Amino acid sequence: VQLQASGGGLVQAGGSLRLSCAGSGRALRDYTMGWFRQAPGKEREFVAAISWGGARTSYVDSVKGRFTISRDNSKNTMYLQMNSLKLEDTANYYCAADQQVSGALRVGVREYEYWGQGTEVTVSS
Repeated sequence: VQLQASGGGLVQAGGSLRLSCAGSGRALRDYTMGWFRQAPGKEREFVAAISWGGARTSYVDSVKGRFTISRDNSKNTMYLQMNSLKLEDTANYYCAADQQVSGALRVGVREYEYWGQGTEVTVSS
């Protein structure tokens, strides 16, 4: 599967952005999907994950209540709605696909086999 992330940009603190991740080559419903981010000088970190059908989600504590992950398998697309953005949310955001679709949603970078190219999010004061 190939993944294409989009929707990043420059936004003021407190603002909102919606990221999209479009899949091609294979149906995204075959995968657990996740969002990760990497700030300059830092390691890539887990942000959110969603089960293949969308019934289960998981978030890193720092974005709970502000970010919402969702997916539309009919459009082969996953989303990340980001509200109340903070300066510390500035990073390159990557979407990823995990072939494991049963069991707990995984949060490790190495557990996701397929990655998009990243979309940059910059939050200004």
